[in-house]
Amino acid sequence: MDRVTRDGGAIASFDHRDFPVALVRELKGATSVSVCIPARDEAATVGRIVASVRDGLMGRVGVVDELVVVDDGSLDATAVVARRAGARVVPSSTAAGGGPGPLGKGDAMRAGVASTTGDLVVFLDADVTNFRPHFVSGLLGPLLTRPPTALVKGAYARFLHGSPTGGGRVTELVARPVLALTYPELAEVRQPLAGETAVRRSVLREVELAPGYGVEIALLIDVADRFGAAALAQVDLGTRAHRNRPLAELAPQAREVLGAALARLGLPAR
Repeated sequence: MDRVTRDGGAIASFDHRDFPVALVRELKGATSVSVCIPARDEAATVGRIVASVRDGLMGRVGVVDELVVVDDGSLDATAVVARRAGARVVPSSTAAGGGPGPLGKGDAMRAGVASTTGDLVVFLDADVTNFRPHFVSGLLGPLLTRPPTALVKGAYARFLHGSPTGGGRVTELVARPVLALTYPELAEVRQPLAGETAVRRSVLREVELAPGYGVEIALLIDVADRFGAAALAQVDLGTRAHRNRPLAELAPQAREVLGAALARLGLPAR
């Protein structure tokens, strides 16, 4: 069975305060940065995230060069709200081979990559209620300061029902245990399913984004397999709050996450 075998050493960990916006802009130089936000029915939150990126990181600030929201078949006003807030909006069907309607997170991320040109790509989730520009600048820091870094994952505490901890149930009950058992080199990644992710475009030319909710854990494993665990980094972004879904709604995500991990062990779902 195929699996991560490289001895990459400890995964580098940082704090977002290591990379203030002014420093990131200085380090960035001529490197171009694209922010991609896959979204489905997130009209209530996507506008504030887009506005925060636009006002805090674009224009004269000069950290982000392009901002795209990928509308994955939303039935609400996600596309209208995102466009009014200052994003370019593209459908998830922009992904090669994509069809109409909701295609899933992996296809939406592929559409974001296909619709942008930045050397560095930052993915953000569209349902975060406490988004701040340091979510982007923090993720960019390791890519700009450590050339071997291929992929950066956000790390954070997650709210659940008003408590600052207890969120990320699929992460804690599925993703982290399966990594600890099958890919121990990746066990120290705090948020393997983090939607807040930064990656080099050159890496995305060599590692294909998986479909559905399995995209995050698949990308993590595939990058470690291709480039070694030392090519990974994580950045503490503080606390992340979003809409917590009922447990029953998390079951499909859990299945896809587990399926993606097992497929990389040579155990495809029947």
